[in-house]
Amino acid sequence: MSQPAAEKSYDVIVIGAGPIGLTLADRARAAGLSVAVVERELVGGVCSYWACIPSKAMLRPVIAVADARRVNGARQAVTGPVSPPGVFARRDSWVSDWNDEGQAGFVKGIGAELIRGHGRLDGPRRVSVRSASGPTLILSARHAVAICTGSGPDFPELSGLSEARPWSNREATDVHTVPGRLAIVGGGGVGVEMATAWHGLGASVTLLAPSDGLLPRLEPFAGEMIARAYADAGIDVRIGAMVSGIRRPGGAGPVTLTMEDGARVEADEVLFATGRKPLTEDLGLETVDLEPGGWLEVDDTCAVRAVDEPWLYALGDVNRHALLTHQGKYQARVAGAVIAARAAGRPVDPAPWGPHAVTADYHAVPQVFFSDPQVGAVGLTADQAERSGHRIRVVDVDPGAKVPGAGLYADGYTGRARMVVDEGHGRLLGVTMVGPGVEELIHSATVVVSAQVPIERLWHAVPCFPTISEVWLRLLEAYRDGGDAAARLVVTAQVGAEEPDQVLARQGGGADAAEGEDQHADGVQVGLDQPEHADHQPEQDDQGHRAHVSAAHVPGCRFCENVAGSHACTRSVVAVHIA
Repeated sequence: MSQPAAEKSYDVIVIGAGPIGLTLADRARAAGLSVAVVERELVGGVCSYWACIPSKAMLRPVIAVADARRVNGARQAVTGPVSPPGVFARRDSWVSDWNDEGQAGFVKGIGAELIRGHGRLDGPRRVSVRSASGPTLILSARHAVAICTGSGPDFPELSGLSEARPWSNREATDVHTVPGRLAIVGGGGVGVEMATAWHGLGASVTLLAPSDGLLPRLEPFAGEMIARAYADAGIDVRIGAMVSGIRRPGGAGPVTLTMEDGARVEADEVLFATGRKPLTEDLGLETVDLEPGGWLEVDDTCAVRAVDEPWLYALGDVNRHALLTHQGKYQARVAGAVIAARAAGRPVDPAPWGPHAVTADYHAVPQVFFSDPQVGAVGLTADQAERSGHRIRVVDVDPGAKVPGAGLYADGYTGRARMVVDEGHGRLLGVTMVGPGVEELIHSATVVVSAQVPIERLWHAVPCFPTISEVWLRLLEAYRDGGDAAARLVVTAQVGAEEPDQVLARQGGGADAAEGEDQHADGVQVGLDQPEHADHQPEQDDQGHRAHVSAAHVPGCRFCENVAGSHACTRSVVAVHIA
């Protein structure tokens, strides 16, 4: 066993050199603090080598060809399929053939010290680093230790899973052969994007999703539109398909998946995209009285709540705010400013939207899914806004029917755009868009939601003609004129608003979700897809609750008939009407 070397001290120690850790190191160095960055694998992390970067490098050629096929005059030039060798070569160049010299050079270039090995906490402000060769290093931090170790795949407990050698996001983004048949288990972002990529590369793809469908944390129409598009493209989409067994005798040959209903799926490879777990199991958390293996709860400065003094920070996936690289980098920028202020003895201002608070984590998390069609979203869904007590109005627009730029972009453009408006404050709470090219539109929505731009001011943000961005004008017109919302049943209710942590827990955490609530709103206005009054049966009906209706009852309406039940209800319906 190697003997510990002499202890070395730094102002800041960063455990994990992915994009989040590197961003924090950069901000700490910019503040004049000394920094050690500890990494046990490749500098740049999973995002750079087995997730964001390689997956998008694989997806772009597939979507470029699909886009060409949607334009008459261009589709005739597409005379063959996507070239897998070309796609793999492009991907490999983007990950530098899994060589991290460039990103290691970045660490050196900012004046931080890169220490390769497995870092673990060794008590307050201390980190031990074990490498394959050489002595164990003991590091101490004068101001901060930041855990930026990310997350790993969370496989289900299935007998025979290990023998079956399933893919995770790593194998799905670093192999060099196309399986004839690929089964994908999971309907979240990884599952949806990899279905597009591997189908485009020539695999026969079966996508097995749970009963809540594809991209379940977004507006329901997003997953529904993707499912229809995938089915039309030849992807076998099975909603509600729960895997109960897996077999691959000897770890070679086809793999057989058994569903709970007895159905079977045979494939050449299987990708499990069934969630993520924090990489905190072997970090020495027990040496500072924290539970190993769990998510780390942080305050708005990203300091770990369970630690008395603010020296331990948790950024990125490990704090479960939003398992998205860009959101983790945002946290790193904020935490870097916090650490610099505390190190200099300056006051920290954790007020919402201030320089030392990750307010956007709760109100304006943007996300894009590079599926075909693409999906972009920011802020709250209508359901999330309702449950957190906002009085809202939902406005939908079909860009293909209303926006000339969309039709010019793709013949027969199919998409949908939705904005969720806070009627009490006259601003947007959330935006969701589906359709070709929307990935480049979502940042405009992010600016609107995060800056809380008044809706009347948006009329002065003039979109260029003829671009898809004119969808913003169509949304505003629909809001002003009633439009789609005018034909929708609206229920105005007094709601016991959930606190942000309740919404977060109900949504299953921050992964790929955009949580954020105004706890002071006093009601909710929900636009429903069914225009007919009698088709509406809200949540409290299903629970057998009684609501107090002040509007006249409508004969034949299940809502009006069922709210007269015998149970007490925390929700008091004050109006039922056709808007």
